[in-house]
Amino acid sequence: MSQSSELDESRRLGSGIVLAAAGCAIGLVAVFLTARRGVTEWPFAAVFGLLIAVGETVQFRVDGTRNRAPIATSAALGYVMLRGPALHAPPEVAQIVAVTGLATLAGVFPRAIAGLPWDLVISSRRVLSVACAAITFVLITPEDFAWNGSWTHAIALTGAMLLGVLSAGVVDALVGAGQDTEKFNRPFPSALRDELVVMTRIGLAMGISGMLLAAGTSLIGLWAVPLVVVPLLLTQFAFRRFASAQRTYRATVRSMARSTEIAGFSSPGQNARTARLAVAIGNDLGLTPARMEALEYAALLSGVGQLALADPSPGGASLLRTREERQRAAEIGASVIERSGVLDHVAEIVRHSNDPYRQGRANNADIPVESGIVNVALAYEQLVGEGSGQSPDKAMESVGLGIGAEYDPVVVESLRRVIGRGFRF
Repeated sequence: MSQSSELDESRRLGSGIVLAAAGCAIGLVAVFLTARRGVTEWPFAAVFGLLIAVGETVQFRVDGTRNRAPIATSAALGYVMLRGPALHAPPEVAQIVAVTGLATLAGVFPRAIAGLPWDLVISSRRVLSVACAAITFVLITPEDFAWNGSWTHAIALTGAMLLGVLSAGVVDALVGAGQDTEKFNRPFPSALRDELVVMTRIGLAMGISGMLLAAGTSLIGLWAVPLVVVPLLLTQFAFRRFASAQRTYRATVRSMARSTEIAGFSSPGQNARTARLAVAIGNDLGLTPARMEALEYAALLSGVGQLALADPSPGGASLLRTREERQRAAEIGASVIERSGVLDHVAEIVRHSNDPYRQGRANNADIPVESGIVNVALAYEQLVGEGSGQSPDKAMESVGLGIGAEYDPVVVESLRRVIGRGFRF
């Protein structure tokens, strides 16, 4: 295993081990307490546990970074907020955590047996966030508050549900931001910003579904479960189709990027290495997920325009070409990318990826910083790659000589931090 792989693995396991251990410990304590006190409202525990398990089994990855289990999350939050005439007594916090934890394991087990991707850390985070929601909901809701036709109780319960859902979302966002900071060296405020955006777009929808599930089940019993779950299943189907389209989209971009390697205009793996470094710099600068995706695509496709040139550069070293040739290749590449109709921002990044900083972004704030990132990442990759073979320190020194003139000073300093943390191709 390379030094880079070992570093990435240690970052991945760092807080993940703590979270998984915390989730398991809390789950075991909850199971012990529930076994001692006995399970109340068995039918509700069984149905909601089954929903959570099924939701975990059919989880999917929609954004390339985290598995999503909307049915499991909504069912767990719904079980937290059961209060009404259909139940003799609401479930206790320990029972809620125990049912959620055992059902989560029951759902993950088939995926592990089938060899499907699963993430114990993400599942543990869901258990922890559900425990926070349960504690919040119980603390602020007296036991006599239920869906009984009283507007006062209805308003109070709705407010308590919202606070429970928000507490779960905020805790998960804080934990997720900490993990992103640890794994990708992102600034914590930027990581938290992105987690909160995800919470408002996806998490809130799952929370509201859980509230509807809890309200309906509390009023009319388990007959309400199919009424809420069917729309959730349709929503999950739509998300899975979207995730599949995204995977196809990424595969198409990577295939386009490999065309320059096949034609000999870039060295094998050069585009992927450049993209990896560009993403590391983008993480360090705290770019949003949408801009990060565009940056990665631009780095992968930055050499497409070279296919219009007469002959490839030796070893794919485009730095050996004249500035006019490089800028013409960038313009041609941008024009090709624009014809896709969906990569306009990527095309704009590629168009300015060979502009000298002093003549470009220093005087034109409309030029995206991503262009400067691609420029620096490509230069560094070619200096340490097969064409030159310089050491990282020597390559960093060479890039530093062009700071302020050829390269964006902010990006070069970010590169220095990324390399200083042990980044290796």
